Amino acid sequence: MTKTHEIKAQSRKDEGKGASRRLRHASFVPAVVYGANQPPQSIQIEHNTILLAAKHEWFFSSVLDLNVDGNVQKVLVRDWQKHPFKQLMMHMDFLRINENEAVRVNVPLHFLNQEKSPAGKTSGVVISHNLTEVEVSCLPKYLPEFIELDLGNLKEGDIIHLSQLTLPANVELPALQLGEDHDIAVVTVNHVKESAEDVAEDAAALAEAEAAKAAAAKPAKPAAKPGADKK
Repeated sequence: MTKTHEIKAQSRKDEGKGASRRLRHASFVPAVVYGANQPPQSIQIEHNTILLAAKHEWFFSSVLDLNVDGNVQKVLVRDWQKHPFKQLMMHMDFLRINENEAVRVNVPLHFLNQEKSPAGKTSGVVISHNLTEVEVSCLPKYLPEFIELDLGNLKEGDIIHLSQLTLPANVELPALQLGEDHDIAVVTVNHVKESAEDVAEDAAALAEAEAAKAAAAKPAKPAAKPGADKK
């Protein structure tokens, strides 16, 4: 079961581009919270609060306690806008949730023990993470912050599909309800064969190294004695 985290915010009445610009200059992030058959509410959050929270996976995949002027609402992050190149959050949308209704949320995958696996120790083998997150469906109280996938026994040629993931209790993958065609590969393991060009380049590099080694091993010619060429 996921842990909830509190985000403090204040309500705001000023709206529009000008008001949002003033908030950003004052180090606040303009935001909106909506859903649960309630009217949308404009809020503002200190930018440092968002900046620190956004460094963690849970901020984007967990149920949050959004505390607006002392009134706590259960929400999920639904959208956000970041500055193109500055470390600056421009705007955020939060969705109110009903704790008695299932939610669908993308949660990150954590891959464990890949380096210790037979595939991870085999030269020329490439392990591909085709997915880094999956959409789950469950009641908010069962929402996991992440799903772990142990790759400790991974071997060359293995394929791990969605249906092979170990899910927490009361958590489902909506994609699997759509049929076998949606049971896509999460991890694939392939052996990469060298091309003829790669082989030729490796051979040339080896020959060059051997030549340099042989040249270094040859004894140096003795220096000519002064006047040795004079009769």
